[in-house]
Amino acid sequence: MIQDMIAAERRELAALLGALPPSGWDSPTLCAGWRVGEVVAHMTMPFRLSAGRFGWELLRSGGRFNVMADRVARREAAGLSRDALVSSLRDNADHPWRPPGGGAVGALSHDVIHGLDITTALRLDRRVPPDRLEVIFAAMKPKQVKYFGADLAGIALRADDLDWSYGTGTPLTGAAQDLLLVLSNRRLPAGRLRGEPSARFTVA
Repeated sequence: MIQDMIAAERRELAALLGALPPSGWDSPTLCAGWRVGEVVAHMTMPFRLSAGRFGWELLRSGGRFNVMADRVARREAAGLSRDALVSSLRDNADHPWRPPGGGAVGALSHDVIHGLDITTALRLDRRVPPDRLEVIFAAMKPKQVKYFGADLAGIALRADDLDWSYGTGTPLTGAAQDLLLVLSNRRLPAGRLRGEPSARFTVA
């Protein structure tokens, strides 16, 4: 069931990306320093790198995954065409890749969050199906939230389109997919969140 959600998410996003004009492809995303091309290159990296190549790239980066991921994303976004990157996402919809320790839900979360990094930044009207968000939220653990580094002390996240909340304190309300981005330590365009803490999670 979750693999079906992963496949659908990849195919839907590939269709959306394939329709973007070149100016949209070069637009910045919610991933700091990455344009659409770098985000898609990162999302599809597991489909192109074997375990051996992954280890070699990681070694080149001194064992620092974030450094490696940034370098590879920039290189592949520059070296591969837009069509090649979109095809990589679409043609690997059923690929069984799993992030270390994340399982199938981790793969779904990875694709959904990075897809939102693109669509939210470009202000595209794409709604992630509620059942996919419910699966991600149900598996969310405090250690995962801590990994992203979002400062949520004293804040209660409350979705206005899904029966879901997280934390206690001053309410921060918005669509479930926008609150997923808050959990992921992203800053959103203005007007997407409501509540006194909203400025902390909004692009200035």
